[in-house]
Amino acid sequence: MKRLLLLLLLLVSGVVWASPVIYKATNDQPVDKVYEKLTSALEAQRLFVVFEANIGRNLSNFKEKWGENYNRSQLSEIRSLVFCNAWYANEVSNRDPDMLALCPLKITLIEKAGKTTALFLLPASVAGDSPASGVLKEVQGKVKAALDAAGFVGSTGLTP
Repeated sequence: MKRLLLLLLLLVSGVVWASPVIYKATNDQPVDKVYEKLTSALEAQRLFVVFEANIGRNLSNFKEKWGENYNRSQLSEIRSLVFCNAWYANEVSNRDPDMLALCPLKITLIEKAGKTTALFLLPASVAGDSPASGVLKEVQGKVKAALDAAGFVGSTGLTP
């Protein structure tokens, strides 16, 4: 009986773990070649970049201090694009103000071996059955369309 319960628990845990929360898309070019394309593609979807963070540059300030613990993944770039659309933010607020925790949205770009990976938290997955989930799903589609337009090829699923 205990083994059956353990098996059921593992199966249920596996279902939760496999749920798609992060959209991962890749481009065979380095960040500096795709960055402007992605910014333009987001703006074409009426998603406006309000902040750009060069996380990799900031982390590099700690290279000596952290020693061998610095950048074990050997990423050559880490940047984030923080973006928003006021109309969508207002719609989310009207339907479920708690979902404003997702505003603004962001895409993190990482580069390794000359290839760029875009990582995007899927807001509709986080929203679940929230009254704002439909609006968030629409925005999510616009972000995926922007990534496609910038030459990224994506798949849904958790990243390791």
